[in-house]
Formats: sequence, C-alpha cells, structure tokens
Amino acid sequence: MPDAVPDGSKRSWGRVLVITPTYNEADSIERVVRHLVETVHRVDVLIVDDASPDGTGAIADRLATSDPRIRVLHRAGKEGLGRAYLAGFAWANEHDYEIVVEMDADGSHPAEALPAMLDLLVSASPKPGLVIGSRYVTGGTVSDWPRRRMWLSRSANAYARVALRIPVRDVTAGYRAYPVDVVTELAPGVDSRGYSFQIEMAVRVFDAGYPILEVPIMFHDREAGISKMSRSVVIEAMMGVTRWGLRRRFGSRR
Repeated sequence: MPDAVPDGSKRSWGRVLVITPTYNEADSIERVVRHLVETVHRVDVLIVDDASPDGTGAIADRLATSDPRIRVLHRAGKEGLGRAYLAGFAWANEHDYEIVVEMDADGSHPAEALPAMLDLLVSASPKPGLVIGSRYVTGGTVSDWPRRRMWLSRSANAYARVALRIPVRDVTAGYRAYPVDVVTELAPGVDSRGYSFQIEMAVRVFDAGYPILEVPIMFHDREAGISKMSRSVVIEAMMGVTRWGLRRRFGSRR
C-alpha cells in the first residue's frame, strides 16, 4: 500500500480526471480549481468551457499554463451541461484515464469529500458504476439555500425515486465519480442536454446492473456568479423523469 499523501487516502485510484464544465464562471473558477488541486494531489482537471462571454476561458487557459495537471477544452458555444460532460468523457477516454469525476465550478462541491468518493469507487464490492456526493443521505447537509429551493430539490428527488423506482437519495446531484469504462459503455445515446443529464445517467447505470453508492457531503450554495437553475430547467428535468418512468413501467428501459 502506498504511503499516505496530503489528501488523506492510502488507496491507489489510478488516473483520475475531474471534469468541470463552465459558462460564465469567471468569479469562481480559479478559486475552485486551485483549491481542488491543492486538496487532492492525485487528480487532473479538465475545464470544459462553452465560449463563456465573461472571460472564463481565458482564466482557464492561464490556470493550465501554471499547472500541468490542469487542461482546458474550449467548445464553440453553449450546448448544455450534458453535452459538456459527454465531451469531457470522450476526452478522458482518449487520454487513458480510469475514473472521471463531475464537479461544479461554483464552489458548491467540497474537494475534501472527493478522496472518500474515490476510495469507495475503487474498494467497494461489487464494483460500483457510480458514486454520488450526496446531500440527502445521513451526514449530508445543505447550507445557505432558501427554504423554497430546498423544498424544490427534495421534492424533485422524491418524485424521481418514485417515478423511476431507483434507490438513490440524491439522483439530481452533480458531484459524481464514475469508472471510465462505465461512461464509455452507457453515455452514448443519452438524450438530455441540461441538468436532467444527471438523472438519465443514474438510470442508465442502475438499469445496467451496477451498484450506485452515496457519500455524504456538505453542500454550499455558490458564493459568486449566477445560478443556472431556472423554472425551465426544472420543468425539463421533471418531464424527462415522467417520460423515463412511463417507459420503464410500460416499455423498454433503454
């Protein structure tokens, strides 16, 4: 077993790529990425920027110049969270990574929780297809959210669990770790472009027979920038859940 390192884990994770999609995250991206690479020394970072008009891409390029663990993938325009992650998954596969992590660029996902997520992904038996940094399992917390936002999030997760018959407490969560071979197998054909991508991927992992495990995290609301969450995003996600739920009950699961 390797010697202990500053991230607190003695396990070997293999090659890990943290994918961070950005669109107008100039106020937070440098702080978030620098904190990540200082906290978890054995991961690389891919910033996937959708031509942010606020200069996020230029900040990402500067970060990549200063640290070889940081890379940038520039895309021509805003195509949605799902398409950004699919591009990141393909990049990870092309560059021989073994694990991909989804992490928001707004500071809401604690880097300190990542070693525990990666440890569980490589050590649990049977092998998980997904480990989620969860707000809604025992030990998980959410800070700084207004009551309405908390109610909306919890209601969406409860509806998704019932409609999809999937035993995940935080199926909408965006803090995730997957084996690269799992996303290579399951991501092609994903329909979702927006935040419902997270739900669709969890359903695909579950239906493929892989365990989904959850690690409690302390989730913090963004400190800077503007949330991309809107009424239309919620409606899109709930329509997707309804469609997938009906398909799973009365038709094909894939």
